[in-house]
Amino acid sequence: MKLAATAARPTGLGNVRRPPIAVVPYRDAWATTFESLKVRVQGALGPLAFGIEHVGSTSIPGLSAKPIIDMDVVIESEGRLEEVASRLATIGYEPRGDLGVTGRYAFTSPVGLPDHHLYVCVQDNAELHRHLALRDYLRRHPREAATYGRLKRSLAQSHPFDRDAYTEGKTCWIERALKLAREEKATCPPTTGR
Repeated sequence: MKLAATAARPTGLGNVRRPPIAVVPYRDAWATTFESLKVRVQGALGPLAFGIEHVGSTSIPGLSAKPIIDMDVVIESEGRLEEVASRLATIGYEPRGDLGVTGRYAFTSPVGLPDHHLYVCVQDNAELHRHLALRDYLRRHPREAATYGRLKRSLAQSHPFDRDAYTEGKTCWIERALKLAREEKATCPPTTGR
């Protein structure tokens, strides 16, 4: 199913340049902010949400990040997307479509809430699994997270108004980290909790 994007809200900026990319030191408040947003979204979706994951740099303790919470809402199938979108609309979220990533749907954040990106992902979506793999790898490897943080700060200084260059500058590092995460998963058996 294709979820139609709503018309973009006017920003009132005209030709004014967007603010520079800001990468700031980790803030403990990000985890609390995510939890409050999660409770709100979970309340609207109920059992339609298989999970709500804090992903992106703000989910990794100690990692410098743009101060914007990234959330992935996990759903069973695209067949549930219309109902999910309808329920999210009741709390102010508007669909933006898949933005070129199949199986992942972006929503605008309601006015008045902390800055965040909300994505709805089908449970078997490759991008969802990339988000989780990178997050979990960086949580297990704080030195890697610190290296990634230095790269992000450097890119933000080098390309303060060029979001494409900032993102492209991270791509090789992220792909290397994901490769290491896959290798680690393949060689380390899961723990049994004993």
